[in-house]
Amino acid sequence: MNIPLIIGLMVALLLLVVGYGAWAQYRQKVESEKRQELNRYHQLIETTEDMISSAHYFPYTKELLICLNQRIYDALVAMKEIDPSDKQLGPRIANIEAQIKQLAELFNNSDIATFKVPTTEKQALGMLQLVKRLRTVIKAEHSKGRLSTQVFVAENARLESMQLRINIENVVKRANDAKLKNQVGTAKQLLKKGLDVLATKNDDYSNNARDRLTAILNDIEQGHSENQHKARQEMLDRDKDDIDALFQPKRNGK
Repeated sequence: MNIPLIIGLMVALLLLVVGYGAWAQYRQKVESEKRQELNRYHQLIETTEDMISSAHYFPYTKELLICLNQRIYDALVAMKEIDPSDKQLGPRIANIEAQIKQLAELFNNSDIATFKVPTTEKQALGMLQLVKRLRTVIKAEHSKGRLSTQVFVAENARLESMQLRINIENVVKRANDAKLKNQVGTAKQLLKKGLDVLATKNDDYSNNARDRLTAILNDIEQGHSENQHKARQEMLDRDKDDIDALFQPKRNGK
């Protein structure tokens, strides 16, 4: 028996087993990273599609819609590079490419939805979250060089203005609700907070909103002052009646 040969074969077999194990672990790691990357792109596409779906009631410009669709397109192309075997990606890429082309050629300002003032606090919070997500997206796309500085500045300013408008309209509604419930302190606090936010603004909406909030605040303070005066007068009248009763002459025999 050739013992050195047997030992050599055993060592070779051991190296083969160890090497295969290392290779299998490496492949498993690569597949895991591949799945994680694909899931990340899937989530990015879903959240972006969700933002686009809000365009029917929220004023999206052509530039913003193209930016969002381009974001989906870039994610699909990246997924295709990661997994070329996925046959569904090709048609999706072609479809989103056609949408971007259609937006660039056919979309105009008359297609922009009008801004709808939130009617409930829940709706206002949802709209604020959407605006914040949109601002995060355009900032990220600008940092990657996919959105020009000029478009980014214009869109960010527009979204910031919309965020302010949602906040102020929500303040007005909550202040009026508090006023109806006779929660004077809460109403005044809300209005003063809104006026503080508007203090540094000088556009048409902000100036009009400042006048509205000031008028409501003055109305509340005037009404509160009148109520206090009425309450004091009623108290003085009661005190006068008590004094008159105290000094009223007693009847004889009583």
